[in-house]
Amino acid sequence: MATAAQWLAGARPRTLPAAVVPVAVGTGVAAGDGDAVWWRALIALFVALALQVGVNYANDYSDGVRGTDQGRVGPLRLVGSGVAAPRAVLLAALGCFLAAAGAGLALVVVTRAWWLLVVGAVAIAAAWFYTGGSRPYGYRAFGEISVFVFFGLVAVAGTAYVQSERLTWPAVAAAVPVGLLACALLVVNNLRDIATDGPAGKRTLAVVLGDARTRVLYVACLLLPFCIALPLAVWRPFAVLTVLALPLAVPPVRAVRGGATGPALIATLQQTGRLQLVFGLLFAVGLAI
Repeated sequence: MATAAQWLAGARPRTLPAAVVPVAVGTGVAAGDGDAVWWRALIALFVALALQVGVNYANDYSDGVRGTDQGRVGPLRLVGSGVAAPRAVLLAALGCFLAAAGAGLALVVVTRAWWLLVVGAVAIAAAWFYTGGSRPYGYRAFGEISVFVFFGLVAVAGTAYVQSERLTWPAVAAAVPVGLLACALLVVNNLRDIATDGPAGKRTLAVVLGDARTRVLYVACLLLPFCIALPLAVWRPFAVLTVLALPLAVPPVRAVRGGATGPALIATLQQTGRLQLVFGLLFAVGLAI
């Protein structure tokens, strides 16, 4: 039976900035417009975190029962390592999705935006079918697109919407750099796993592109957010605060461009998450002022 520490490791806490950042940025947009509703922002944060942990457990379960986690380098896999029964991990994933659905339903009720039910259902389906089902799209190089849409566009614009109850172009524009940084996390994760994913039949975008082009994609996903955030300073001048996070991009870019592979990329994944979090918080503050 897995210990509490192993369950925590299986939740992959280093990926949680991907859930925190879009909610912070969406709230920053709402606050800048004078529409922030903090209790709604907290519920949106709970939804995002529950979905993130849920998709991590779902991936652990699906990859584990398929055998694609055998010999993989990186965080603990509960099923693949044998420390937790597949059924237990599946139930944990479903529990997280149910919790996210319940909290999301509360936001739907208070906003009376019933179309958000469809958005929530699609988000949960996307979380499951990333590696679940008979034809998981994460095995067909569509993972980055899904991450950009759901951890960028949907999460940022959705967080802003449930507070201001209107969809604005700044919320959509602010979602783009957030989505790119979320993609950077997945790209470097899949870059690390090219050697094991390909033979296991998991054709991630990194496997399709190959090592060299995946490294170029990673650097682009890491640096383009700064190029996109700066023009937004015309609308919100303090968006320039994001440049303070630029030094944090140097170590991961240097490692990836320098050819780091396997275990060496675990540190790069951590650095990417740190950059994503700092960039997101600075961006949120800049948008709120």
